[in-house]
Amino acid sequence: MAASRNKRQDGAPAALAERVLGGDRRALARAITLIESARPVDREPANQLLGLLAPHANQAMRVGISGVPGVGKSTFIERFGNHVIDLGHRVAVLAIDPSSTLSGGSILGDKTRMEKLSQRLEAFIRPSPAGRTLGGVTRHTRETLRIVEAAGFDVVIVETVGVGQSETAVAEMTDMFLLLLLPNGGDELQGIKRGIVELADMIIVNKADGDLEPAAGRAAADYQSALGFLHPRHPGWTVPVVTCSALHNKGIAEIWQQVEDYRAAMTASGEFERTRAKQARAWLWSELSETLLEALRENADIRARITTLEEAVARGRISPWVAAQELVETFQKTRMNPK
Repeated sequence: MAASRNKRQDGAPAALAERVLGGDRRALARAITLIESARPVDREPANQLLGLLAPHANQAMRVGISGVPGVGKSTFIERFGNHVIDLGHRVAVLAIDPSSTLSGGSILGDKTRMEKLSQRLEAFIRPSPAGRTLGGVTRHTRETLRIVEAAGFDVVIVETVGVGQSETAVAEMTDMFLLLLLPNGGDELQGIKRGIVELADMIIVNKADGDLEPAAGRAAADYQSALGFLHPRHPGWTVPVVTCSALHNKGIAEIWQQVEDYRAAMTASGEFERTRAKQARAWLWSELSETLLEALRENADIRARITTLEEAVARGRISPWVAAQELVETFQKTRMNPK
């Protein structure tokens, strides 16, 4: 009985928070699992845990990294992470894997692809399935980010699932967004959406080695030229375009220096603090939308009507807008007049 009671106490938010702050890696993994849990019973202790850890977060440099498939993101992150650790930092990597829309499963292979980085005590790699969340991140990536910050990791890397909608989501929760591209010059430039390039705070042409090194240089020049026609995301910062070879560890130190220069410039201008505040407000509205949608789905009266309305919408007998309004009105009535 005593052992069972002690186990419950160890799992209590206060005890778990203390262990996370003390650098307990198992407690950190357990805390993230609690935050990511979809079980209603876990929501209250998760909220308590976040409240306890929040005062200790918000100090890390948050770096978003994305790129086209095959660009070498995992190799780059391993080299980059090891370099940053060698400089005295602690690095957390939040790697989001795409989930199958059929089975719900995901590969979660980033930890095996970053073998050397995952063995370092100063690194923490957390692969998570994207689940049903759009945008290439999990719903709780922001909370996870703050938890690893509270645990003492002062550089947090968020790796997205690939080029697409995910870039906007990650750019809205990180301080600097790095876009990795292949050395295919103008051909690839045509295939990259303008909006994605506009989000980048630095463009990196990877695999600049061997026969591809000249092509990488030409590609970098093409991207630099294209940036001249785009409006910069942050005033006072000119987006650099650099080449590197993650495989041969070339250009990694220069990329980290650019990250440090970026943070210094953004901090001096006040843009760093303003962007963090804007992101916090966006996070509030995102969570509000998700919470209201959950409450809507869990409402008994809504569940009773949803199947009928879905069928009517599918058959074209009712407009989706009208059906949505009916569901919202039903929800409002049940909230004002609970049974």
